[in-house]
Amino acid sequence: MPAHRSKSEKNGEENQLRRDPYEVLGVSRSSTDQQIKSAYRKLALKYHPDKNANDSKAADMFKEITYSYNILSDPDKRHQYDSDGFEAVEAESQDLELDLSSLGAMNTIKLGVPIKTVVSATVLEEAINGTVTIQPLGLGKPVSRKVEKQCAHFYSVRITEKEAQAGIVCRVQSADKSKFKLLYFDQDENGGLNLALQEDSAKKGKVTAAGMYFLGFPVYRLEPPSSTTAAKRDPDTAFFKKLEGFQPCEITELKAGFHTFAVYGDNFFKSASYTIEVLCAASFVNEKENLRAIEAQISSKRTEISKFETEYRQVGLQNQIDDLLKQRNEIHAAYTSTPQTKRGSSGSSRSKKRVVLKEDGHQIKDHKKTPSIKDGTKKKWFNIH
Repeated sequence: MPAHRSKSEKNGEENQLRRDPYEVLGVSRSSTDQQIKSAYRKLALKYHPDKNANDSKAADMFKEITYSYNILSDPDKRHQYDSDGFEAVEAESQDLELDLSSLGAMNTIKLGVPIKTVVSATVLEEAINGTVTIQPLGLGKPVSRKVEKQCAHFYSVRITEKEAQAGIVCRVQSADKSKFKLLYFDQDENGGLNLALQEDSAKKGKVTAAGMYFLGFPVYRLEPPSSTTAAKRDPDTAFFKKLEGFQPCEITELKAGFHTFAVYGDNFFKSASYTIEVLCAASFVNEKENLRAIEAQISSKRTEISKFETEYRQVGLQNQIDDLLKQRNEIHAAYTSTPQTKRGSSGSSRSKKRVVLKEDGHQIKDHKKTPSIKDGTKKKWFNIH
């Protein structure tokens, strides 16, 4: 009979059968976040279940692509995988990124972890084929609408050379805190639209909002950490990873001509109300310069934190402090009225004989005992040097 295998042995064999996430996505270990994201989008669109009905191989490939991207898109998980492989990644709860648009009305899964969504393959395919309806949107003229779940509203904005040089800002917000995505599309040579940028809405006070800034200098996005439990368990690592998700936007400026934005309904069960507005930054000179300065400072701090983390780990300051505190506690514990076993040479609790010198220098033994209190109990003396 075959020997019984432990659960850890089975997990080890499963991990060996899994392909390297970098290999699955076709990227190198030195690839940037944007290169990983671009590779994932192409593969996810190619193997999406909506385009490969009843194809089990495509479905398995889609799962593998999504699983691999889930690891490499998260700075913490990517670092854990690079250091210790799949086992380190699976030790933490997984934040799944799934396309739930093809599941119909029951399109949520209760897993006890946050679920990130991707844009529906149907919307992306219609954009690539150039079959979407695009509405004109004037600069500085906000439009308020309601988009259905897993659907998108497309807008075309015309920008002059002067406006392009001044900079363009696209802002979307929802007063009722709807969940949505702000998308920007590039136009390909065949007339279709390719998804180039994506910003998920986030709570900003009393609204949810998302924005894209094309100001001629790097503007960063700050993606929140995926694992709050890990941050609570290891505050030091959480601090060093605080700016890990601070990544520059892939496109810094727009050229003169027509540009396409879209608002995608990211709610599961209801439509999303929103207001979209595209502005020229010419009248926001101070804001533009302040943003440039702040972004540069944060980027500099991100580099400083990274260097300091290396020194911090090398010095091992945390372990040194822990050892010193341990020694300190042991010394504190030594101050006690309880006699210790190794105190003194004799170790006896009996009174010791004292030696007294006479005036002529001869020694005599004094057999007096330690003074006692009236009730007969001996006085307790603390072992203080």
